[in-house]
Amino acid sequence: MAAVLGVAEFFTLTLAFGLLAAAALIAAVTAGLGAPVLVQILVFAAATAAGLLVVRPIAMRQRSGTPLVRDGSDALIGKTAVVLQQVSMARGLIKLGGEEWSARSYDEHQVIEAGTLVDVLEIDGATAVVYPRELLP
Repeated sequence: MAAVLGVAEFFTLTLAFGLLAAAALIAAVTAGLGAPVLVQILVFAAATAAGLLVVRPIAMRQRSGTPLVRDGSDALIGKTAVVLQQVSMARGLIKLGGEEWSARSYDEHQVIEAGTLVDVLEIDGATAVVYPRELLP
């Protein structure tokens, strides 16, 4: 039974079948030690409950978390840049992280003049989507 549940886990990747396979393996070891059927069933039930109620929520929380480190162009999101050539919805040029990037305005009606500080909201291919940084009073 542990092997069948292990194969089911391999194809579904839900973690539930894997935990059931581990519980079946523990019950099989209990049977190999000569325990009565009632004890085997109780061991299987306890191992299943422990896996599904304790291990699975922890594993799912870890699996759904966002990566701690952004890399590549994702690392540029949220950075500040300087407009080198006027930025509109169609085109523009900014200096971002020491490099020149093509850019476009997040707001389709907004034109951002050269010299303005902008925040990078997203990277769309090789184009930074930017919005002007508000000056603090």
